[in-house]
Amino acid sequence: MRVSRKQADRNREHVIVVASRLFRERGFEGIGVADLMKEAGLTHGGFYGQFKSKEDLKVEASRRALSRNKDRWAQVLAETPSDKLAALARFYLSDAHRDRRGEGCALAALGGETPRYSPELQAAFKDGIEGYLGLLDGVVPASSGEDRRTKSIAALSTMVGALVLSRAVGDEALSQKILSAAADEIAARSE
Repeated sequence: MRVSRKQADRNREHVIVVASRLFRERGFEGIGVADLMKEAGLTHGGFYGQFKSKEDLKVEASRRALSRNKDRWAQVLAETPSDKLAALARFYLSDAHRDRRGEGCALAALGGETPRYSPELQAAFKDGIEGYLGLLDGVVPASSGEDRRTKSIAALSTMVGALVLSRAVGDEALSQKILSAAADEIAARSE
């Protein structure tokens, strides 16, 4: 039975959302197309009617994850009256973010895998990084002699690196120390 164009679009959107979560939880190769479609509640055969390839889905799911996380950052910044950089760092470097990999930052979950894949996937990550840096450019303090973009890159690198390390150690106390040390360091930069 054929589905309407509207339903096909909804199904495609649903697959992107599910893939975005599953790729962040398991990695790009941690789930195959059949299991991904099963998780989405759709048939395996329907995949190729929606996407050219798994690589195509990786790009779209990554763009979606990066965009949604950027929107969350923008929301945190909009809701924070002062000390925005510190608030963003504490939001990003939280236990909740560390523990909910499937809902969290695609940079921390998938950034290390990205160089193994297509230029299109790398472009999606580049665009996502530029979006994050654009938000950071608006909140890092300006000081004489320092380029705001350089400070934004340092803040983003510190946050992503700390999140990756906090997930990698398998030790709650050390993980927490990594998160708080990085958040404190970024907060000190905002003063």
